[in-house]
Amino acid sequence: MSTPTVRAALVAFAASPFVALAQTASAPCDASLDPSGSCRSLEPIVVTAQRGPQPLSEAIAQTTRFSRQDVADSTATDLPGLLSQAPGVQIVRNGPPGSNVTMFLRGGSGPQSLVLIDGVRVDSVSLGQSQLGQIPLSAVDHVEVVNGDVSALYGSGAMGGVVQVFTKQGGDHPPRFDFSLGYGSYHTQTQQAGVNGALDKDGKTTLSVHVARSKDDGFSAIDPALAPNANPGADGYLNESVSATLRHTFEHGWDAGARYFQSNGKNSFDNAYGLPTDVNYLYSMVRVASVFANGKLTDWWTTHFTAGLGDDRAVDKTNGVYNNRFDTDNRQFSWQNDFKLTPRQKLQAGYERLDQSLRSDMVSAPDRHVNSVFAGYTARFGANQIQANVRRDQYSDFGGANTYYLGYGLDFTEHWKATASYSSAFRAPSFDDLYFPGSGNLSIRPERSHSVEAALQYASDSLGVVRLTAFQTHYTDLINYVPTQGGMFYLAENVGRAKVQGLEGSFSGRVGKTDVRAALTVQNPVDEIADTDLTRRARHFASLSANRSFGAWRAGGEWIVSGPRNDSGTPLGGFGIVNLSARYDISKAWYVSAHIDNLFDKHYELAYTYNTSRRGAFVTIGWQQQ
Repeated sequence: MSTPTVRAALVAFAASPFVALAQTASAPCDASLDPSGSCRSLEPIVVTAQRGPQPLSEAIAQTTRFSRQDVADSTATDLPGLLSQAPGVQIVRNGPPGSNVTMFLRGGSGPQSLVLIDGVRVDSVSLGQSQLGQIPLSAVDHVEVVNGDVSALYGSGAMGGVVQVFTKQGGDHPPRFDFSLGYGSYHTQTQQAGVNGALDKDGKTTLSVHVARSKDDGFSAIDPALAPNANPGADGYLNESVSATLRHTFEHGWDAGARYFQSNGKNSFDNAYGLPTDVNYLYSMVRVASVFANGKLTDWWTTHFTAGLGDDRAVDKTNGVYNNRFDTDNRQFSWQNDFKLTPRQKLQAGYERLDQSLRSDMVSAPDRHVNSVFAGYTARFGANQIQANVRRDQYSDFGGANTYYLGYGLDFTEHWKATASYSSAFRAPSFDDLYFPGSGNLSIRPERSHSVEAALQYASDSLGVVRLTAFQTHYTDLINYVPTQGGMFYLAENVGRAKVQGLEGSFSGRVGKTDVRAALTVQNPVDEIADTDLTRRARHFASLSANRSFGAWRAGGEWIVSGPRNDSGTPLGGFGIVNLSARYDISKAWYVSAHIDNLFDKHYELAYTYNTSRRGAFVTIGWQQQ
């Protein structure tokens, strides 16, 4: 990427320190000379890798950005389907849409990767991970994925990395309405409607509201040939979601607003240890509500406030009879300050407060309170780039944790760059780890990891960003459940160790007139205690997507490949899945789109005994106000 273009990418925040505009201009300019923010880069902007806006090619950590167009091009309908195209990410579903989803990011377990929605945590404090399968893409504007240890920026859970979802924002134009209707395999029915735009003539107050509904009959989650006690009937899913954002820009560089996202899910699931006639339902909810304010206190001091609530709800019933519930509340307050020391040096300092509570019939636990302080320094000296972050998290139930991130980048030429980093991370014990009857252990400590990473990158306006990253992560004090009293009970203990070494290759850009995205991961995920591969982690996996416009048509496809894995000693074979998509603009307002999943009708397993989707076809007709 040319030096002027790199400088041009340091644009202003849009709605919070985690929401930046990736806009373009006909020619590069110098953002340091443009306090109005009208200077725009030709390159995508990311904010998660350093808690502030920077060009994608400037991120020292391995970072992936799925733009609004990437989301539209994807055949995926939920967040896990989109993430399966990111380097280092493996997705495991326990059955059809709406089923439990686990994400393995850079070899880390589900609780070892953090998920944020507009900067707010949405994880279950009981399990320590988020309900990824309950986040539909209908509400999503774009997504960023940062691989590796970044607890020094975000705290607990950021060992494998961080996934940040940005919901749709209102545009600086008169209100525009849209809707769509869809139908497809498994009797899938979808409906979506929304409006976004400015509420006043000067565009200072913007609004976005979007509602969506999806229902399908699904398929049997568990193969009854492998688990005879599972119900052989199809397991359907219903999801209803709403997202809304209201933002107002004031004078003197201030803005404030509110956001809301809620996704309600009802899915049928199988129990391998029940009866074949059992009917099981899980009622889930993921909800985020937040208010924010950002502004300049001086020419060199910018401040950001966010107060949010992230809820996770789960209630299950068998044959209509209530079983139990696990309800999590995450109440979060964040105050971040950015100090511009020079045009190319910035100091960052902030405070976060997190209060977590659990209401459950199974686990009784006191509320958790976390006080965190963090600081960061970013700078560029000629061809040299520096990022340094430190953080202290103090927990009410087990003590504290210190983490750090040290990163360095060197531009060899206008397009070639090398980076290196050394970092640490931790995961706080979940409430199940601490308090679950019979297995919880109040004396366990946080899980720890240390990671080293080095990368070589080529970037240009015409091609995009190509990156090859080598990494090694050591996990210590892993929380395993150890059998006691002759195997009758299991107790949480810090007895695990693991090491993951690997290479990640990624490309995001254009080849001629075709938008291309590619990812390849080769890794060695080893349980150092058992001397075996970590469960459900493949040693190599890859993805490739390509999309191109032809007049009123846009067509493309995805190829997702994985090598073999083991699931608690049971080998699972490798697989390759091809998905195709197409869209035709009937007029400026009307369009029709279609996609085919699993084109070659491959039979494969992501988890032992659990079924996966066979070939499916889906069609959508939609309207967008011009």
